[in-house]
Amino acid sequence: MSQSQRQQRLRLLVKKLNRERKRQASQIDILCNDLIAAHRSLVERLNGITFAASFYKNLLGESDLRRLLMRAGKLLEKELPSANITFFLRQPEGCRIPTFDSQDALLIDGQPLEDRFDPMLVDGICKGNQPCTRDDLFELGLQGNLADLEDVSMATLPLNDLGRSLGFVLFYRPMPCRLRPDELRKAGLITCGLSHAISGCRLPLHCGQ
Repeated sequence: MSQSQRQQRLRLLVKKLNRERKRQASQIDILCNDLIAAHRSLVERLNGITFAASFYKNLLGESDLRRLLMRAGKLLEKELPSANITFFLRQPEGCRIPTFDSQDALLIDGQPLEDRFDPMLVDGICKGNQPCTRDDLFELGLQGNLADLEDVSMATLPLNDLGRSLGFVLFYRPMPCRLRPDELRKAGLITCGLSHAISGCRLPLHCGQ
């Protein structure tokens, strides 16, 4: 074998080795990224479980519906800082319970945002019995122009017991602090248990819009 042939063969071997190293490095990167993603997912799930357990523990023994919802709202506010939270319950006379101080209400043209949720809209949200974004709410009949609320991030999560709609929770926060998907996912972890607690309350709730 000539010197040039040996050099050519050596170059081919080096190229093959480099390709193999790059392939292995790529596989290692993919594996590491998968491990990091799995770790983050596990941490998120554990945090969610911890939050749900603490949430339910703080509601144990509460049989007054108004106090139950006020306590639930305060616990949710810790997970969604600066967000306003209002419970809409499906009752013959209608029921709306904000869990924040009235001075903190968001006013649109001097009108609290909650006032835009008329009985027809509330009924439509309850019948849908699923999470709603701001765009979904406008499709269902939210009063006002979309431009009026372009600086407000809002969403609703349903409250239902064995498929029967009890109402929903409204979350909203002025921009630029948009409601994040992870915040809403975390809040969604407790809606089932909270719905059971609402159904279990037997004392009358006197409220109005």
